[in-house]
Amino acid sequence: MSKLQLITKGILKENPTFVLVLGMCPTLGVTSSAINGMGMGVATMAVLILSNMAISLIKNFIPAKVRIPAFIVVIASFVTIIEMLMQAYVPSLYASLGVFIPLIVVNCVILGRAEAFASKNGVFDSALDGIGIGLGFTLSLTVVGAVREILGSGTIFGYTLVEDVMPLIFILAPGGFMVLGYLMVLFNKIAKR
Repeated sequence: MSKLQLITKGILKENPTFVLVLGMCPTLGVTSSAINGMGMGVATMAVLILSNMAISLIKNFIPAKVRIPAFIVVIASFVTIIEMLMQAYVPSLYASLGVFIPLIVVNCVILGRAEAFASKNGVFDSALDGIGIGLGFTLSLTVVGAVREILGSGTIFGYTLVEDVMPLIFILAPGGFMVLGYLMVLFNKIAKR
């Protein structure tokens, strides 16, 4: 597999949200706006890249019986660093994402890539895989958040598009499920062409 394919497969062929249906908790929980979706996606991508690289480096030193707990400790360490950086440099985004930032530790996208890819490949390829999967996740969350924000409040990234009152349901959980479902169908129809 070429280096470019390592990146593009995470965006299209193995998109965590629209194809693999992983990471649904943050997808539905934080995507009430495009900026929240993008912020969560970038935070997850940073953890994914760093943890993939670290796990790829230490994979030969971890006994098989404690492999998964060791991966979780590595992931939790990077989540803690990213959480502190967000709290220091983007406090408003940190406040709006709330409890979903620490939940990155148990995001099956990250643990799945650590087990399926980083534990079997080199550091550079693991970083590229993290970039690809992270970009796919970030784009998915941003698109879901953008559609929900446009339909629910008439804004995008805080800029007003429509002055009239929009149906609030798209900002709430049922709207998240509806938007996600329709976007999954659309993505898979386009991807199969």
